[in-house]
Amino acid sequence: MYVQFVLFFYLFNVKHSLADLFFGILNGKSKQFSNVSPVILLRDSVLLGSLFWKTIIETILLTQVKSLKVWCRISTLQTHWKVIPFEMLPSWVKDNNFLHNGHRPPMPSFQACFRSIFLIHTETVNIWTHLIGFIVILVLGINYMFIPEINFVNPFQEKLAISLLFVGTGLCFLFSFMFHTFICHSERVSRIFNKLDYYGIAFMIVGCFLPWLYYSLYCSPVPQLLYLVVSCILGITTIAVSQQDYFSKPRSRPLRAGLFLCFALGSVVPVVHVALVEGFFKAMTVGQLGWLCVMAICFLTGVVLYACRIPERFFPGRFDIWFHSHQIFHMLVVAGAVVHLHGISQLQEFRSSPEGGCNADAVL
Repeated sequence: MYVQFVLFFYLFNVKHSLADLFFGILNGKSKQFSNVSPVILLRDSVLLGSLFWKTIIETILLTQVKSLKVWCRISTLQTHWKVIPFEMLPSWVKDNNFLHNGHRPPMPSFQACFRSIFLIHTETVNIWTHLIGFIVILVLGINYMFIPEINFVNPFQEKLAISLLFVGTGLCFLFSFMFHTFICHSERVSRIFNKLDYYGIAFMIVGCFLPWLYYSLYCSPVPQLLYLVVSCILGITTIAVSQQDYFSKPRSRPLRAGLFLCFALGSVVPVVHVALVEGFFKAMTVGQLGWLCVMAICFLTGVVLYACRIPERFFPGRFDIWFHSHQIFHMLVVAGAVVHLHGISQLQEFRSSPEGGCNADAVL
């Protein structure tokens, strides 16, 4: 093909050829080529045209062949394994018996597990919801750290508080993505990433609540410190309990949901405190308590659906791939995180305004 390109451009420079005539006419020198033999012109035209179209066709075919090779490499990923029904899964992978088909078999290869995220199975949506969520949180967190310090009252403390939100939420999404990707690797690897997944949930609850406590009790340092310490202790306790092997077993699903639910409900006390001291209306509007409640509704709804396995409990086998309880739980967690991030940004903006200072007439 490269030789044909050389011949193609050579023909444009052959003396008394079609190319010479063409460029001569463009330059107003047609009389100079009036004695060119028609046979030579016809020969050059046919040869030039055949080489041109042959080169174009071979280039297109070569591109298609390369694309076909890439597609074959991608498509052969699925030939290495096939999805299996729930009954064929080993005990350490079995979790939801209402999902009848579409499960990945054990794949003791990290590379094979990672490649499986591009295929369709019961964990595909679980993987991608939190992978996309992690990327979004990472980008927003990096962008937030570069906000000019003039927009903050206390730049170091405020950026530290809000960075806990991004770090906690990001780790939750990252660990969840890793767990759902490598759960089919082996029993040992599944257990390790399962514990990381629980750690991520605890990190997210703490990371979401601490910035709200910091800004809501901004002018009350003593209760602020008290609630911050209690929240950290609850988080550490949750992580310690989730280290136990029995905690990750399928029959412990209600225990897991109940533990994280109690951990999250531990925030009710400081929420009531703020509402009583500042007034319900001010706390809901200026204090962004409304957005915190929306986040809590998202999280609680997801936990209830996850624990009760709704909707697949009522329609076994109908939600194997799309919209089963764990996927809905993931989506609600991402939605709750975005809502809470919006509320915290509004609360931070209020604290940076003249009305957000600590004085006798200040709101919050």
